[in-house]
Amino acid sequence: MGRYVARRLLQMIPVFIGTTLLIFLMMYALPGDPVRALYGEQSVDVSQIAAIKAEYGLDKPLWQQYINYLTGLPQGDFGTQIASRRPVAEVIGEAFPVTIRLTILAFVFTVLVGVSMGIVSGMRAGRKTDTSVLVITLALISVPSFVLGFLFQWLFAMQFGWVTPTVQDSMNVGQLLLPAIVLASLSLAYVARLTRTSIAENLRADYMRTAVAKGLPRRRIISMHLMRNSMIPVVTFLGIDIGSLMTGAIITEGIFNVQGIGNLVYLALSRREGATVVGIVTVMVLIYLFVNLLVDLLYAVLDPRIRYV
Repeated sequence: MGRYVARRLLQMIPVFIGTTLLIFLMMYALPGDPVRALYGEQSVDVSQIAAIKAEYGLDKPLWQQYINYLTGLPQGDFGTQIASRRPVAEVIGEAFPVTIRLTILAFVFTVLVGVSMGIVSGMRAGRKTDTSVLVITLALISVPSFVLGFLFQWLFAMQFGWVTPTVQDSMNVGQLLLPAIVLASLSLAYVARLTRTSIAENLRADYMRTAVAKGLPRRRIISMHLMRNSMIPVVTFLGIDIGSLMTGAIITEGIFNVQGIGNLVYLALSRREGATVVGIVTVMVLIYLFVNLLVDLLYAVLDPRIRYV
């Protein structure tokens, strides 16, 4: 197990460099001058622009800028915002906890509701309960998240008055509940359908018939045999979905006025703040890599036949 983890950690290095280099080139090699964009339509002296570029190291070749960025990462240096002159790490540190709370709420809602719906549907495949779950999940997949967000605002905030239409306090977990449900809706539908399919297929497997023939208790058959084997594809999806929830929060945060990473990415892109975008993507890449490693290790827990050497 230790050798496998070490090998996977080494494999993360080229993946990390490749992804960060790609987004770095996209932000700094594309046409457009972020320093000039600060002044809008105002006329500005060319020497002043050159001085600002020299201050932030934007006058150096791209390869040197990227190397400087990589060498600063171990010290937590993600660069500096041009507009606010604040460290990018400080800006991300303010917005990231909000998105983390939103993502955790959405993830927990996805796991609890999505897996439960999938289990109930899979255990009753072909019945009315199964049909109802399929119809509900199809509706969630078909409706875009921004439509669902405005619909939930109108229904639960304006009609019933149960929640506020927008988030006033981004650190308030209660106010983040409705945005989390909207954010989790698509993932919930996929998890429910994936769980339902996996449960229904494994119910017809030979090892299930063997367990029943041995006279094992039904609870043990379901918990130890059916669920552990059925959850492997679901765990794979959930591992990838953590990053998808964080990146998908851009639309949801915009609808509910949540001051998180999504709102920060939108503002950074509109202002051509390359350092902010690259810093956020770097954090997202690290999360993706370590979550995927954790998911691979969970396979051995769910399926004893899987061994890592």
